[in-house]
Amino acid sequence: MGSQIIHALAGVDLEVQKNEYLALMGPSGSGKSTLMNILGCLDVPTSGEYILNNQAVENMSDDELAHVRNKEIGFVFQTFNLLPRLSALENVILPLIYAGRSKKERIERGEEVMGLVGLGDRMHHKPNELSGGQRQRVAIARALVNKPSIILADEPTGNLDTKTSYEIMQIFDEIHAKGNTVILVTHEEDIAQYARRVVRLRDGLKESDSFNRG
Repeated sequence: MGSQIIHALAGVDLEVQKNEYLALMGPSGSGKSTLMNILGCLDVPTSGEYILNNQAVENMSDDELAHVRNKEIGFVFQTFNLLPRLSALENVILPLIYAGRSKKERIERGEEVMGLVGLGDRMHHKPNELSGGQRQRVAIARALVNKPSIILADEPTGNLDTKTSYEIMQIFDEIHAKGNTVILVTHEEDIAQYARRVVRLRDGLKESDSFNRG
């Protein structure tokens, strides 16, 4: 801002193990979105390092980052980010096209993950023919389709009613139980309680790091 430099993150040290279920929390301006963007290889840190599956991310080119995003990270967004003209199944298998999979492989894997999220009977519906909760299930299926190392969910229940939110969080529980690493960004305490560990940020610093009971 002008001559003033704002450090969105100021020396955050965070280690996430394989198959952890972590919630990132914090008020607006705390740095959680910046941290999520770095974890998702959408941004690179101006200093420091980020090691993802033994790969140093901070030195990668844009092409290398794009490859890591497609292969290692499944994104779930608050706004679903589905293409309106494509069917649910076509939306789900898009990452497999970029990964160079055959049509047969794409459809088999797409149908498999649609079944996992309980939408086997909605595969050929367009997004506008689905409820908000169903659209988020499609987005989750798309995130899972490449068998990523990390599922990164940014306010995944932000546009959903309470009942649907809890249904979506149960799906994340199932994903975690199957061995996926899940990182959830949320400002809602009841949603964060689904995670096993909660990291709270404030003013670009890690304020606390604790494990949920249960």
